[in-house]
Amino acid sequence: MSTLRHTSIAATGLAGLLALSGAGLGHATAAATSTPALQVPDNAVITIDGRGFGHGHGLSQYGAEGAARQGLSARKILHFYYPGTRSGQQSGRVRVLITAGIGKPTIVLAGPGLKVHDLQKGTTTPVPTRGPAARATQWRMAGDGAGGTAVSYRTGAWHVWRTLPGNGEFRSARAALTLVVGGSRTSYRGTLQSLAPVSKATHRITVNRVSLEGYVRGVVPREMPTSWHQAALQAQAVAARTYAAFEAVNPYDTRFNLCDTSSCQVYGGLSAENPRTGKAVTRTAGQVRLFHGQPAFTQFSSSNGGWTSDGGQPYLSAEKDPYDGWPGNLVHTWSTAVTSRSIEKAFPGVGNLRSIAVTQRDGNGQWGGRVEVMNLRGSKRNLVVSGDDFRSALGLRSTWFDLAKAAAG
Repeated sequence: MSTLRHTSIAATGLAGLLALSGAGLGHATAAATSTPALQVPDNAVITIDGRGFGHGHGLSQYGAEGAARQGLSARKILHFYYPGTRSGQQSGRVRVLITAGIGKPTIVLAGPGLKVHDLQKGTTTPVPTRGPAARATQWRMAGDGAGGTAVSYRTGAWHVWRTLPGNGEFRSARAALTLVVGGSRTSYRGTLQSLAPVSKATHRITVNRVSLEGYVRGVVPREMPTSWHQAALQAQAVAARTYAAFEAVNPYDTRFNLCDTSSCQVYGGLSAENPRTGKAVTRTAGQVRLFHGQPAFTQFSSSNGGWTSDGGQPYLSAEKDPYDGWPGNLVHTWSTAVTSRSIEKAFPGVGNLRSIAVTQRDGNGQWGGRVEVMNLRGSKRNLVVSGDDFRSALGLRSTWFDLAKAAAG
């Protein structure tokens, strides 16, 4: 789910190992400073040991399951990972960017009850049930080149049915809408909007406007294994609902509140829904976590490695987590190897890499905690990089890592 407040959309599921994190017991210590530099021979292989998967803010998905296995209820899990928040209720609708459809027309399968809504005029018209259009297999909304939306139907070839002066929306009175993007078919609750670019830097997009509950039903099975304990699934449902409610008040873009990838929360629409996660959503219907009366920024990640990280909010504090390390969590600790050449390629300004030093950590847990600042010394120059940049460039699971050794390859 969530990365820190995301800077780009289409650019933060465990069921795709994604985004939340952990919280808990002991308080953060002062940030640790530099450790001895690791000397790097030419063409070296560098062993990196690490902990956790994701940014570590808020709920740990593996930790939630670990807590559930110890008998904690969803409410206790949420209280642990979002200390200082309280339970509340939230309803409404959210607008979700369908990232696969960026820059493409909005195409849906023909079906009973299909309607076209003119978002500018506010009028709704059922598609024809007689004549050539009644034999359509698909309906499409696309830009008409003049700021409007051309609505077309397909009977082998595409035929323009009418043109809307602005943006349009597909609705269905009887069934879900099935969006067609290339060879994929995905069904969604709610409506599907086709929205024009708002600037030269943006594209035409498809947005799913859906109830908050319908949205959460499509998120939980993509964020967490459906076989997990109900307490963990319920905690995930509340966290996902709260996160969406927060984003609805603090949207990325005037056209949508959230995206459907791990840059926000992974969302698969009606096609992703599952009975076990649906049960968790139903049992927590409307429940959110509030801070000062408003939905909290309930970030989460796959695994925190045993210690949550500071997310910049009072309820996203750095705390020790006793639940994350249960035997089924294969990313609680990890080890990988990278080559010096891959580092030189990622940071070409350094030249031939000579040494790497971690100069600042967050101070929490093994090795002094998550890496904040590093120094790469090379034949061309020394580079100061953040732990986040190093992690991203090398594809590491988290910034909580230790440079164990470097050996000639």
